[in-house]
Amino acid sequence: MNKIEVEQYEFEQISSKPRIKSIIESLLFVSGDPLTVKDLSNALEISIKTIKTILEEMMNEYENEKRGIKLISINGEYQLVSKAENSNYIQKLLKKNKRQSLSQASLESLAIIAYKQPITRVDIDEIRGVKSESAMQRLLEKDLIKEVGRLEVPGRPILYGTTDEFLRQFGLKELKELPSLDLYEDKDSEIVENMEEILKEI
Repeated sequence: MNKIEVEQYEFEQISSKPRIKSIIESLLFVSGDPLTVKDLSNALEISIKTIKTILEEMMNEYENEKRGIKLISINGEYQLVSKAENSNYIQKLLKKNKRQSLSQASLESLAIIAYKQPITRVDIDEIRGVKSESAMQRLLEKDLIKEVGRLEVPGRPILYGTTDEFLRQFGLKELKELPSLDLYEDKDSEIVENMEEILKEI
């Protein structure tokens, strides 16, 4: 294609936005799992640039309209999720809540992992001052943390980090969106206290 043909082709793509949005919505709904821009581009045979533009528009439309779902981006992948303001009704129906059912110990452990990952359980125990094994098991069961490797020291202890489910539960696109803790960098007890409050608020 020459430049004129490319421009004409992209114009035709943009002019059929409503149809493209409809297809993307169906793909995201049926998939259930997050899809990358490349996944969508391949499925629709449309340029990545055009898909990105349309996804941004869709995110704004879902946010502005009185819809029960919204389109989110986590680590460059897109997914349809329910609106946070409807969570109480969803919890009643599903009778589960990964976030609010966290114990104090689990919340403390999750906060430490979120900011200091990758981190071992021993390091978490040292920061908290108590054992964290049961709290971390609960976080693993809820898919909020995962094993991300092993520390290259004798015994090779497991390193833990947060999951995409953690980002989803706390409404974050990526870990960079976690508020800064620079003011507390020298006091682990204050780090824990501050992180707990942040995770309760976001």
